[in-house]
Amino acid sequence: MELRILWTMVFFITFFTASLSGERVEVRPPIVYSRDQLLALGASAAMPTAEQANIPREVRRKRRGTRAGIGRRSKVRRYRPAIPSIIMGNVRSLPNKADELAALTRHQRSYRECSLMCFTESWLTALTPDSHVNMDGFHLIRADRTAESGKKRGGGLAVFVNDRWCNSGHLSIKEKLCCKDIELLAVSMRPYYLPREFTHVIMIAVYVPPSASAAAACEVLHTVTSRLQTQHPQALFLISGDFNHISLSSTLPTFTQYVTCHTRDNKTLDLLYANTKEAYSSSPLPPLGGSDHNLVHLQPVYKPLVHREPVVKRTVRKWSAETEEALRDCFRSTVWDNLCSPLEDDLNSITDCITDYMNFCVDNTVPIKKVRCFSNNKPWINPEIKALLKEKKRVFRSGDKQELRVVQKKLKWKIRQGKENYRKKMEEQLQQDNITGVWNSLKTISGQKPTSQAAGDLGWVNDLNKYFNRFDQPPTPPPASSPLLQSPSSSGTACPSSQDFTPLSFTPPSSQSLHPLPASVDSNIHTPPPKPTLSISALQVRNELRKIKVRKAAGPDGVSSRLLRCCADELCGILGYLFNLSLSLGKVPQLWKTSCVVPVPKTSHPKDLSSYRPVALTSHLMKTLERLVLNHLRPLVRSSLDPLQFAYQPGIGVEDAIIYLLHRALTHLEKPGSTVRIMFFDFSSAFNTIQPRLLRDKLELSGVDHHMSQWILDYLTERPQYVRSQGCVSDTLVCSTGAPQGTVLAPFLFTLYTADFSINSPRCHLQKFSDDSAIVGLITGEDDSEYRQWTLDFVDWCQQNHLLINAGKTKELVVDFRRRRPTTLTPVNIQGVDIEIVDSYRYLGVHLNNKLDWSHNTDALYRKGQSRLYLLRRLRSFGVQGALLKTFYDSVVASVIFYSVVCWSSGLSAAERKRLDKLIRKASSVLGCTLDPVQVVGDRRTLAKITSLMDRVSHPMHGNVAELQSSFSDRLLHPRCMKERFRRSFLPAAVRLYNQNCSQQT
Repeated sequence: MELRILWTMVFFITFFTASLSGERVEVRPPIVYSRDQLLALGASAAMPTAEQANIPREVRRKRRGTRAGIGRRSKVRRYRPAIPSIIMGNVRSLPNKADELAALTRHQRSYRECSLMCFTESWLTALTPDSHVNMDGFHLIRADRTAESGKKRGGGLAVFVNDRWCNSGHLSIKEKLCCKDIELLAVSMRPYYLPREFTHVIMIAVYVPPSASAAAACEVLHTVTSRLQTQHPQALFLISGDFNHISLSSTLPTFTQYVTCHTRDNKTLDLLYANTKEAYSSSPLPPLGGSDHNLVHLQPVYKPLVHREPVVKRTVRKWSAETEEALRDCFRSTVWDNLCSPLEDDLNSITDCITDYMNFCVDNTVPIKKVRCFSNNKPWINPEIKALLKEKKRVFRSGDKQELRVVQKKLKWKIRQGKENYRKKMEEQLQQDNITGVWNSLKTISGQKPTSQAAGDLGWVNDLNKYFNRFDQPPTPPPASSPLLQSPSSSGTACPSSQDFTPLSFTPPSSQSLHPLPASVDSNIHTPPPKPTLSISALQVRNELRKIKVRKAAGPDGVSSRLLRCCADELCGILGYLFNLSLSLGKVPQLWKTSCVVPVPKTSHPKDLSSYRPVALTSHLMKTLERLVLNHLRPLVRSSLDPLQFAYQPGIGVEDAIIYLLHRALTHLEKPGSTVRIMFFDFSSAFNTIQPRLLRDKLELSGVDHHMSQWILDYLTERPQYVRSQGCVSDTLVCSTGAPQGTVLAPFLFTLYTADFSINSPRCHLQKFSDDSAIVGLITGEDDSEYRQWTLDFVDWCQQNHLLINAGKTKELVVDFRRRRPTTLTPVNIQGVDIEIVDSYRYLGVHLNNKLDWSHNTDALYRKGQSRLYLLRRLRSFGVQGALLKTFYDSVVASVIFYSVVCWSSGLSAAERKRLDKLIRKASSVLGCTLDPVQVVGDRRTLAKITSLMDRVSHPMHGNVAELQSSFSDRLLHPRCMKERFRRSFLPAAVRLYNQNCSQQT
């Protein structure tokens, strides 16, 4: 009654106000509402949408704008999440909790709007119909416990799929399995919405009884998951359930576990694994009924690829056979003497002039195209397919079903054709041994996330430039007359720029007017200064230019690698002249010494400046000259190199360094009361700390002439550098000293720089692999004085030669198998820091531990091999089969699994060998052919290695093998082995294989 009086007063007040203002008032009948309509206003918010009362339009809440933010967007798109939201747990009998679950889905939003509900131990039997446990708005998929489990009651799996998230017609059961060790249910779902990087969702519900065998359960789960991944390599895999005492961290290392809260008392038994990172956040929910397991709510935090990486606009050059031929014609008709004669012997000016001319010809010949790159685009999607997608949407909205079928059929055929063309493209790359192209294509189609970088603002790149140059003088601003991408000329002669040339003077002439250059240096070029120390012919330059990889980034001079390779015949003469002029003068052009430093993150989430590794982009012309100089230096200094330097030696590599270290350690451990201590040194920016004058003296002692030493001295001094990151370039040039990382000569010069310090005594030796140095001390009893003294002497030598040892990253590995070992070891102190003693260390890519077994190394190989198998499956999904797929396996997958297999194949335990063989069997199922197991591959490569050791006199282990050669036959004598660990090492195993091979041949 009071409400009617209130509405009457409002009506009369409105009528009286309008009458005073002179407006015409339309008299309407009063609005009358029933009691049920008014009571429904308060309860409508808690009622489902389908059951809300018909509220009159005039009293509905009017929306004044829309709120923004993540929370608002998630409410609007609550049934279109990027990945499904999940509620999971162990319910222990679902039928008697069905009423409570139905009430939760009706009144609590987290249950009502979740995409999936996965429950273990449902205790459902054949006598329990679906109607007793089904819920409105959800579709039930169940897997009851069978007699194969060995138990009569308990168990069972149930998955509820929200109808608003996925239609029940798009659900299919991929696998249903029940045994005494595991219960498994795999369901495939194609929801209404899913990010483009996923094709569909495969949910695997798992229950592992407490009495199950962990190894058997993991084996079954791994087999099912691998088979489904092979069939659907681009699906989103979710593995949920009660795992009790097992973990999938080693079985499926590429999956991530997301449950971080306790699920039963203070234990986490219910887990969720997914094959993507940064996908979920977990929170506990109250248990259902009297269950002793809490429920877990997995809320999606996954950010789709298109949101993580915005659209990138790039400018590319459209190279073709026509443009390459036009450039060749342009350079054939060029009279180089007209460019070089006015500059006389000014090396910097001539270099700048020729560089500007080559870039000018490219700018006027090769067209530029601007493209937009979308992160979530499939590589086979072309503009025609995009147009058909828009057409399909338009036809769908029009409601013409007949036309929609036509467009759908055409779109399906176009997509199949696009994938087939892309498959042929990858097959051609494999046939041409272009593994780089195949690798880039696979990273594109797999949606690999690029390494994150810090924001590329100007202040950050300037700080980074100073940090990378912290070993030299402070930065100086660049000359105002020269941009950063070009080095200023040291003389006063102006270098012709691209503006000084007109397009008419470089129009490609007709084929009748071409005059080919001779094979040697162009006759029009004046002769360089006399007596060059190293004379480089045009043929040598042409051969090196043809080896340049066309996909390499250009240096600060902007000269494209493709230009140098396609025009090698035309440019070898002028470049040979430049190279000889540089060597005769003992100077390097300033432009060729300029480095564009690109910071590469060392970790996935870099935090400070020390988390970046500087990689220098230098001129391709300079790299070509460095390769020619390197070919000249190697035979000159071969006798002066450290015999225990395993890097950059012909026929010697990582495997030889590890074999030598383990052989000396295991031979010493055969003696009673013996231990081994290994100090692994880490240098800070080793190549940048080379002192040019010290290196020049060492080069002259090694037999390098004065002119070449002077050229190397100039090569290492006053090297301008700047930092470029995300399109931002530092506005200061710094002059650094030393050879930056990324140059050709830097690693070899470092081996020469450190060659004058070597240790090779019976109780201690120093072995090197470029800048990876390790001192191995063979200690008897407690006397480690020699090992400590040599370590301190090496530290003093490094200080005298300005090599900076990073004591924080330097580690020590102690191998001690004595029964009575000391409780504490006195660490070695370097530069006031006690060196940490570790249980395992990654040396040259191989994991060594203090037990000298291969458990850590097997774990690392298994994890990496699993990730590479995904790429093999993606390639197979495109229809690539046969020899081409086998080639990709050998170059990408097998190279990881069998990395340094000679070092560890004979020492593997049966369980470790079985684990790696299982990985190979999974690869063979993808290839469709039988692959050799670890034992066969290891024996084959071990036999080849022992044969090469016998033939290579310069190898450090040649003497050990020569001592075992029999004087009566071609066989080798077995080394004396008292302990099992030495019998399973490389040399005894190699001798057994070699003798078996001799017996088979005879």
